[in-house]
Amino acid sequence: QVHVVESGGGLVQAGASLRLSCAVSGGTFSTYSLSWFRQGVGKEREFVAAITASGDGTYYADFAGGRFTISRDNAKNTAFLQMNNLEFEDTGLYFCAAATVPTIVRITHGMDYWGKGTLVIVSS
Repeated sequence: QVHVVESGGGLVQAGASLRLSCAVSGGTFSTYSLSWFRQGVGKEREFVAAITASGDGTYYADFAGGRFTISRDNAKNTAFLQMNNLEFEDTGLYFCAAATVPTIVRITHGMDYWGKGTLVIVSS
């Protein structure tokens, strides 16, 4: 059984940085593409960023480009989301998800495994 566990969230001031981690166990990590999604209070879950299984391709939501960087370490079965210059609007529960395909997946129903999320709160 595949388990996905996010960590690294917290309460920060606007302009600060956070690095989220996503640890995946129980499966073949290097064959999964990984994506980050987020969900604010009263909002739908939205795509943030994705990375291919090999790590050679990435894709970002418009709001994330230039501020967020997704990466992965296949030797450690872990993915990361570096978030810089955080804004109040970035507040939400951030989810990591894995898809059993090597290519970019940007839709929630395309993901096979989900974590429970890590909370990011940005104070203005």
